[in-house]
Amino acid sequence: MARDAGSPAPAPGGPGTPGAVAPGAVASGPGGGRPRRTVLVAIGALLLGMLLAALDQTIVSTALPTIVSDLGGLEHLSWVVTAYLLASTAATPLWGKLGDQYGRKKLFQTAIVIFLIGSALCGLAGNMAELIAFRALQGLGGGGLMVLSMAIVGDIVPPRDRGRYQGLFGAVFSAASVLGPLLGGVFVDRLSWRWVFYINLPLGIVALLVVASVLHIPVRRTSHTIDYLGTFLIAVVAAALVLMTSLGGVTYGWGSWQIVGLAVAGMVLLAAFVRVETRAAEPVLPLTLFRSRTFTLCAVIGFVVGFAMFGSMTYLPTFLQIVQGVSPTTSGLHLLPLVFGTLVSSTVSGHLVSRTGRYKVFPVLGTAVTAVGLLLMHQLRESSGTAEMSAYLFVFGCGLGLVIQVLVLIVQNSVRYQDLGVATSGATFFRSIGASFGVSVFGTIFANNLGPHIADALAGRRLPPGVTPGALTSDPRTLGRLPPVDQAAVRHAFSVSITDVFLYAVPVVLLAFLLAWYLREEPLRASVTAPDGSEILASNPVERTSRDECARALSLLGSREGRRQVYVDITRRAGLDLGPAASWMLLRIQHYGSVEPALLAERTAVPLRAITEAVRQIEARGLGRRYGLELTLTDDGREIATRLYRAREASLAELLGDWWSPDRPTDLTELVDELTRELCGSDAEQPREGMPRPDHRRPPPPCG
Repeated sequence: MARDAGSPAPAPGGPGTPGAVAPGAVASGPGGGRPRRTVLVAIGALLLGMLLAALDQTIVSTALPTIVSDLGGLEHLSWVVTAYLLASTAATPLWGKLGDQYGRKKLFQTAIVIFLIGSALCGLAGNMAELIAFRALQGLGGGGLMVLSMAIVGDIVPPRDRGRYQGLFGAVFSAASVLGPLLGGVFVDRLSWRWVFYINLPLGIVALLVVASVLHIPVRRTSHTIDYLGTFLIAVVAAALVLMTSLGGVTYGWGSWQIVGLAVAGMVLLAAFVRVETRAAEPVLPLTLFRSRTFTLCAVIGFVVGFAMFGSMTYLPTFLQIVQGVSPTTSGLHLLPLVFGTLVSSTVSGHLVSRTGRYKVFPVLGTAVTAVGLLLMHQLRESSGTAEMSAYLFVFGCGLGLVIQVLVLIVQNSVRYQDLGVATSGATFFRSIGASFGVSVFGTIFANNLGPHIADALAGRRLPPGVTPGALTSDPRTLGRLPPVDQAAVRHAFSVSITDVFLYAVPVVLLAFLLAWYLREEPLRASVTAPDGSEILASNPVERTSRDECARALSLLGSREGRRQVYVDITRRAGLDLGPAASWMLLRIQHYGSVEPALLAERTAVPLRAITEAVRQIEARGLGRRYGLELTLTDDGREIATRLYRAREASLAELLGDWWSPDRPTDLTELVDELTRELCGSDAEQPREGMPRPDHRRPPPPCG
């Protein structure tokens, strides 16, 4: 699995963090020694790559009605979305492990090239079959962009600084969810639907050039036994079953040999997958996870949530543009309440769970609200007003948001430390597969209903030459050639066909509602924290090791504790009578051998008054002495600083709860030690080069 790319660290600008970094300062940690400006440019290129992949999950939805009108094949509309989702989901674990094994920079460049080739071919597609095939190629590259862009951050940014970038990656997904449908509509209205794909080319080329020129990361290869066969089998199983649900009753009858053959092939390949995974050294989906009732329930609920979310978001623009006659741009605006509802409720539920430790109520309430939202959307008609529609979509989005974030928390809280990484990716994997099935099944229901409804609406009517129910199904633009009365009848047929899809989804969501009652509410581990936007909004599984997931949580908790409160707590834990600013300064002096108080006041957000008081307290108690502008520790000061260091280490270990057991893995011990050292200071706080230093001062000891 890929390393954590965005593990949050304490936010900049306060004790425990580096604060503002002076121009010309260099980044330390993994890949340290590079100019800060170079790091920022590289981060910008990574964010741009992730934005491209995130946008292509949603930007196509508002362009779909126009694409179908141009290329035909409304019955295969769902595959424009499904092909991308399936390819990116299946490729995610491969990109992560290949990056670990062969170096992430080359793999990231390869992913950009694949994505750009897929984008260019999508823009050139001459029929629906070509577009679907090229969308799969695009999804293959998109999966790599998401996984590797987050992973590379771990190579170029030290853990204590990653918090300032974590918010950026979450913001990219939030922005893509909001802007995707809107931008898709703008391109269709002002240019062509093909620009939905062409826009990736200049942006991707910029990202490729920047990565090639400024991204220099150390190659630390981690050997893996990559489960190629398991990855291939799970992708083929999903494709076979999605093909069965999308073609059944539309292209072929449910009893035809083609559909039966796909069903049998899917079951046989699923059995083969199970057999392969039981023997794989590093299985793509460890079957031992299903021994946990909590994981199994969360996997099913996540599948249903993905099913409802992506299925509905794919067909809502078709309803808005064809039934209500709005422009593609306006249809994108109409989807914003759904996205805002999801973002607001997921953020609120995540914070409430972290604060109260109670989580069972959210999947129960969320699935119930989602079902209500689907029932409300079933009531939409061609006469529905904007306010009514926005309210219904907001309710539906709130229901989804209440479930999405909490499911990841529940899974992480129920597994052993050794399974933390694979359990997190497994939970989001099933939501990704559910998204593929949702788009496919919704499409099948829609296509099966639309033809008969249009035929009934136009029965006995005299139609213009070339206008038939079949032509209206394949090309919605034909609607404009009908008289107003007939147009209204056909719009109603489209309305009923689409909104019935939401009704059929209600029983599936109610099944998830019933399953949510069987979740066991266990005490929440302190180190289990709410995931960020890149985990709850992306259709790709999250790929992190157990160590990386734990580092993300501990760093996030360190920043949430409150920067001043961190030092109040560790001072009390160490049994000392010191102010928090004095404890903060003692750790920094021990880490670097000396500090310049004036430099600390200049480069951190700690008030000058607090720094002055800390210096006075340290000198008055004989813990430090001045040499020119620098303050160094006495023997007593070094002893006190060591006690503070151990107190901080103990507080981190305490957050791990039952993972911090006598038989804990070595990498967990190393993680706590690394994070404790990271909290001891920043390169920006070191004394200025060229300042006089005392000859008799001891060499700077390691922190602790």
